[in-house]
Amino acid sequence: MKTLLTTTVCILLTSSLVAQDRTIVNAKNSEISDNLDLRALASIFGESKNLEDFEQRINDPNAQISNLDLNEDNQVDYLRIVESVEGNTHLVVVQSVLGKDTYQDVATIEVEKDLNNQVQIQVVGDVYMYGPDYIYEPVYVHTPVIYSTFWAPVYRPYVSVWYWNYYPKYYVAWNPWPVFRYRNHIGIHINFHNHYNYVNVRKCSRAVVMYQPIRANYCERSYPQRSFVYRNNNYRNRYELDQTRKVKYANTRNDVGYNYSNRNNTRNNNTSYTRNGQGIRYESNSGTRNSANQQANHRSNSASNDQRVKEPRDQQYKQTRNKDGYKSSQRNQDVSGPRARDNSGRASERSNRRQ
Repeated sequence: MKTLLTTTVCILLTSSLVAQDRTIVNAKNSEISDNLDLRALASIFGESKNLEDFEQRINDPNAQISNLDLNEDNQVDYLRIVESVEGNTHLVVVQSVLGKDTYQDVATIEVEKDLNNQVQIQVVGDVYMYGPDYIYEPVYVHTPVIYSTFWAPVYRPYVSVWYWNYYPKYYVAWNPWPVFRYRNHIGIHINFHNHYNYVNVRKCSRAVVMYQPIRANYCERSYPQRSFVYRNNNYRNRYELDQTRKVKYANTRNDVGYNYSNRNNTRNNNTSYTRNGQGIRYESNSGTRNSANQQANHRSNSASNDQRVKEPRDQQYKQTRNKDGYKSSQRNQDVSGPRARDNSGRASERSNRRQ
């Protein structure tokens, strides 16, 4: 009995230790930046009427664009928008609301119009969240409507009126998903007609200066060990990390990293390159070759089918020579009847006459 109790206690202790080990592994493998795709922010920004509409879209409980729970209360954080404007430069800051007067910047959207009225935009991930210089430049298939509101004759910078425990009526907090489910979910909220080009240089120097006085970094100050650099000390930013991971977001048009140089050099997967007899390199489309081969195979099969159809008919007759050296067509099958007897009689008469 004593031996049985000792064995039971050992089994329970072993099970407890295994459970604790699994928990520790999961905690170490968590990556905060996996819970908000900046391309989704860029896509929704291009579809919004104004910044108020943008804030509502990224906090829509039905869409669930964000999966961030930075204060670890098992509820996805509300994301508020704060804007700063200087001349033709608009700096849009996306912040997680973590508590009373407690915020952590997640990303900035920097929009600037140059002297030629050309608009450039960059979505920059916060250093604490994504590492330094993690930037996407969206290229919209249509000019966003929100641009027209930015440079109206009279414009007032947008600052969200919502804060901790005071949220709009449409907002209901939801529980965060497992990361793999979020990856599969977020792809449907990215407009695949746009392009999202990764770059590592910020183009708007004025926005960099404007950002410093208004930056909110509660998590960075309170939990420095959670920063991207601390979590991934072998990688500069999220882009470099993605290059070594097999994890991909589902339903996306672009890969995790997609920059200008790669986009200009990409070719159709069906295109191959060969050299002719003179050593000249040329392009050929495998899809075209496959189509031509299919057509040739179809013609070949049709010809063989026709041949099989004709063979029984052709085999009904064969050219033979009779004993007099004349060619005649003779059926393979036996022929009987009056006509056969008449033909044989005539043949015998001709033979007698010659003799």
